Amino acid sequence: MDEMLYVTMSGAENTFYAQSVNANNLANASTTAFKADLAQFRSMPVFGDSLPSRVYALTEKAATDFSPGALIPTGRDLDMAIKGEGWFTVLNGQNKEAYMRNGSLKLDQDGKLLTENDLAVMGEGGEIFIPPAQKIEIGIDGTVSYVPLGSSTNTQVVLDRIKLVRPDIKNLEKKEDGLIYTKDNATLERDISVTLSSGFLEASNVNAVESIANMISLARQFEIQLKLMKQAEQNDEASTSILTVS
Repeated sequence: MDEMLYVTMSGAENTFYAQSVNANNLANASTTAFKADLAQFRSMPVFGDSLPSRVYALTEKAATDFSPGALIPTGRDLDMAIKGEGWFTVLNGQNKEAYMRNGSLKLDQDGKLLTENDLAVMGEGGEIFIPPAQKIEIGIDGTVSYVPLGSSTNTQVVLDRIKLVRPDIKNLEKKEDGLIYTKDNATLERDISVTLSSGFLEASNVNAVESIANMISLARQFEIQLKLMKQAEQNDEASTSILTVS
């Protein structure tokens, strides 16, 4: 009986975990450039002093789906989407380089170029500060230029170039802050092959219909695990009753 109870108990626990991963994906189906997390089950032997005669179910966050989402036109000058592979370089809260594909940009009161989550966008010369301007343009290669206040529209000043990188996705991982980092903590160099589309944002790569179907499937699996746990309890009670009679 205890083998059955152990397997179903760990199965229910890890089905619940997989459901939480799926629910988080579904909640971010409309989040700009969100990358879905993947979870998978596997059976693991229980190691100890005796032979591994027990197994348990394990759900693990296997990977992140780095496939790009669809490009959505916005018409906003500071909305940028990466075409194909590549990432924006930003500074996280600890001044460490991290990577993302959400190109909804803005300026703070000092003219610093930020993401919508207030993370500094990195250029070739570090953080990018744009002086007061009557017009700001970001080229397809990430070149940031502006027309100073009071100047002719033909007076365009090139300021910096956004640091766009293209690492091997096998060397990338998403951490709890939602940002992407290199597994080996290497600092990436700018890749000139990465290009941008101005006036577009990248949609989440979560398939909402698929996530809802997965949610229903996981709920049924959880229900089956609970029924098996109940059956294990009934089997135990029946065995105890037989021993009592004998």
